[in-house]
Amino acid sequence: MPQHQSLKTKVLPQPDRPPTARQATPESATAGLTRALLVGVFHPRGLPVTAGPAPDAVRAPWNEQESLDELARLADSAGAEVVGRVVQHLHRSNPRSYVNEGKAADIGLLAEELNAGLVIVDDELSPQQQRGLEAALGGDRRVIDRTVLILDIFAQRAHTREGAVQVELAQLQYQLPRLNQQRAANERQRGGIGMRGPGETRLESDRRRIRAAISRLKGELKEIEARRGVQRAGRGDAWPNVALVGYTNAGKSTLLNRLAGAQARTRDQLFATLDPLTRRWELGEGETVLLTDTVGFIHKLPASLIAAFRATLEEVRSADLLIHVVNAAHSEALAQAEVARAEVAELGAAETPMITVLNKIDALRDEADAPRLAALWGAYPDAILLSAASGEGCELLVARARSLAADWRRQRDQVPLDNDEPGEANDDALEESSGSE
Repeated sequence: MPQHQSLKTKVLPQPDRPPTARQATPESATAGLTRALLVGVFHPRGLPVTAGPAPDAVRAPWNEQESLDELARLADSAGAEVVGRVVQHLHRSNPRSYVNEGKAADIGLLAEELNAGLVIVDDELSPQQQRGLEAALGGDRRVIDRTVLILDIFAQRAHTREGAVQVELAQLQYQLPRLNQQRAANERQRGGIGMRGPGETRLESDRRRIRAAISRLKGELKEIEARRGVQRAGRGDAWPNVALVGYTNAGKSTLLNRLAGAQARTRDQLFATLDPLTRRWELGEGETVLLTDTVGFIHKLPASLIAAFRATLEEVRSADLLIHVVNAAHSEALAQAEVARAEVAELGAAETPMITVLNKIDALRDEADAPRLAALWGAYPDAILLSAASGEGCELLVARARSLAADWRRQRDQVPLDNDEPGEANDDALEESSGSE
């Protein structure tokens, strides 16, 4: 098949990637469909692409190559083998099939040539776009979007009941409006009143079932939130709460292990950690804090996932200090840092004191990294350079955290308490908040 290199569209070569031994779980969105083709629509000038009028000023966080590189890592984390990439440059995505119809036909032919049973789109698709693209591709190929892929990874990583409930809720909230639009499409095809058949009855049944499940899961999440509130109260006010935040795979869990002697699972993959893990962090000179690892952020993080994980992300909102971990070795480190900062602000924690650390300095090898590091220093002049893996620079972080913890304690001691002694942290509450990792 010819490789399209026109001004409007192009097929990108797939970078060499090491083979992976991971396989998707049976319930995975990629199960049995491990060969995947990536598809992205990008604005010619780097602006965000929408199905409606495109904004004129705001630029996308990074270029198409980096965006598809991240999508490829997500696909790899889910158990898919990426065999190719396709890009189309449009001012806005096609509302009927995401890409234009001719390009969709080309993608179908390329997928057949590469034996790719799965097409993964680098945006969230509307139900109409998903149906239109699948119809245009032909065959039995399945189309999923970036949101479904992330939800699939979260489902594979959820090792506690809390994580499973939050992921299931996000999945059902994603599915419900798509069922509603499918019902509306069926009504138009059948002619509406008097033309409903068994298929329509099944859609109604599915919709009621999903709504009932959403209601049940929301109730369970309220119980989880209440339990976490009790745990936070049980810790008392003896020590300040510090939360590690940042882009996924920035090294937060490795830093938790280094600072607090935790044994959190660490892997070089996206979203290796879902469940918050809290440990005591001894800072020296009589200062102690509670340090919590939290779920990482990512570009185009589904809003439904943020809403569903509000119980977990409450650890960010309730923190007295945030440590923002940035992967300084990543080519788009600054853009990733901006995404994480924006998500923290969305959670209502923009005013919380924050220490920024530029992690993975042991991976900075040559002069090519200098401009990126200079840009990071320009944006975060008070940032601390360190390596969570080797421990280099961590003593500076400890010293700064100790100073802030002492300030927090002095302010706390100025507030009259009901008794003469500051609150004592409840060891049982601390252990209960330790998650599954």
